[in-house]
Amino acid sequence: MDRGSDKHNPRLDEEMKHETSGMISGNKDTHAEEWRLPEPAGEDQPEADLAPDATLHGAVPDGMTEQDVDDRAQLATYLPPSLFPGVREQLLEHVLDGSAPDAVVARVRSLPAGREFANVGEVWRAVNGGGHVEEHRF
Repeated sequence: MDRGSDKHNPRLDEEMKHETSGMISGNKDTHAEEWRLPEPAGEDQPEADLAPDATLHGAVPDGMTEQDVDDRAQLATYLPPSLFPGVREQLLEHVLDGSAPDAVVARVRSLPAGREFANVGEVWRAVNGGGHVEEHRF
């Protein structure tokens, strides 16, 4: 039987997992124990920065606006992967039953009848006249 660790017993593994879960899931300090906080850079040391000479931008693929990203995310919220492949009628029934916002219902209603969609990306392209969907992830 594989427990995931051969250095500790299962109880200690769970206790250690619980102690660090706040730092891992919150992606920040939990301030529970001061000695665990990272030390700041010294006076003669540079500050750590992912892009020291630039501003990081992200979450908006080329060819899309922030509003497009938000609208597509809202559409995906009400069209889970389990619905696909699906035709317009099935998708519309699901968003109506799920009390989706009017904007989502209107987008799904605008889909061509009888056409099968493989995923939310195809739905997004159809409701936006071939709107951009990124093809790869980094």
